[in-house]
Amino acid sequence: MNRRNFLNTGIALSLASLIPAKMTAKNNRAEEMNKRTIKPARLRPGDKIGMTAPGFLLSEKALQSSIENLTQLGFEPVYSDKIMGRHGYFSGTDQERADDFNNMIKNPEIKGIIFAAGGYGCTRILDMIDYKAIKKNPKVIMGFSDDTAPINAIYRKTGLITFHGPVAKIFESEYSRKQFMDVVMYPTDNYTIENSAEDLLKAVDEKIYERYTITPGKVRGELAGGNLSLISAMTGTPHQISFKNKIAMIEDVGEEPYRMDRMLTQLIASGELAKARGIVFGVNNDCDISEKTRTANSFTLREVIEDRIKPLNIPAVHGLSFGHIGNNFTFPIGIEAELDTVSMTIKLLEKAVR
Repeated sequence: MNRRNFLNTGIALSLASLIPAKMTAKNNRAEEMNKRTIKPARLRPGDKIGMTAPGFLLSEKALQSSIENLTQLGFEPVYSDKIMGRHGYFSGTDQERADDFNNMIKNPEIKGIIFAAGGYGCTRILDMIDYKAIKKNPKVIMGFSDDTAPINAIYRKTGLITFHGPVAKIFESEYSRKQFMDVVMYPTDNYTIENSAEDLLKAVDEKIYERYTITPGKVRGELAGGNLSLISAMTGTPHQISFKNKIAMIEDVGEEPYRMDRMLTQLIASGELAKARGIVFGVNNDCDISEKTRTANSFTLREVIEDRIKPLNIPAVHGLSFGHIGNNFTFPIGIEAELDTVSMTIKLLEKAVR
C-alpha cells in the first residue's frame, strides 16, 4: 500500500472510530433522561439474602465468612453451588456467573443480593445481566471493588437504587454493620453518614487515612462511582459511569501513585470528571509510597490527587470511610446527597429504600 492510500485509510478508520464513542455518549444521555428512579424495599431481620460471586473464584473460607457475617446481621443467606464454581481465575464461566445473579433476581423469596466478593470479572458479564428482570423485581443489590461495575450499570440501565458497601465476606466491623443498617434497614430522613473515628486516629501513623479538604465547598448531587480502576475501565463503553451533576465517589487499593495519576488523568481527559458537582475520595489502601521509599523522582498520593483534582475547581475531599478497609460505610448509588467538604460529611437528602 502506498503512503497516500495508507494515510487516507488511517484517517478514515480514525474518523470511523469516533462514531461508536459519540453513539455511546448519546445513548448514555438518553438512558439518563428516560430513567425513572426505583427504590428497593428495605431489608428486615429474617430476610433471605442471595449471595453470588460475580468475579474471581471464592475460597471455602471466604464463603463461610460470608455466611457467618450475614447470619449475624439477622439474615438467612441463600446461595447456589455455582458460587464455588471454578473456571480459571473466575468463579465459573461468564454465563454461569450471570445466570446465578439473574436467578437470584427472579427468585421472589430473595429480598436482597449482597455479593460475596468482588475481584476481576464483573465487567465481562454486564451485557448478560437481565435488566428487564431487575426492573420487574427490584431489590437491594450491594457490593464494592469490582462490583462497582454492576451496581452502577444497573442504576444506569434500570433506575434501581443500588448500594456501594461491604461484600459479605468482610462484613465484620460494627461500624460497617451500623452504617449498613442505618441506610438499608432503618432509614431516616436527612441522614448524615458518619465517618469512622477509629480510622481518623490511624492517620497519625498511616497517611492513607488522612482526611483533608482538596477544594472547599458545599454541593448537592446524586451519588455515583466506587472503585477507580473500574470507573476507568468502563470509560468509553456503553456502561460508562456518568458523573454529570453528580458527586463522584472514588477509592482504590494496591495502586501506586503513578497508576492513580494515570487513571485520574484518563477521567479528566474524557471530560467526564469535570462534569461532577463534587468529588469524594475514600481511603485508598496501599496506594501510597512510604517516607522510606520516597525519592526525589516520586510523588505521594496526596500530591497526585491535589495536582489532578484542584485545577478542576470542584468541591472535593479525601479520606472518608469507604474503600478496601475494615470500616466501610454504605452509600446508595443514585440518591440525592449533600457534600460538605469542610465538615467532611455526606448527607443523604432522601431515603434510599421504601
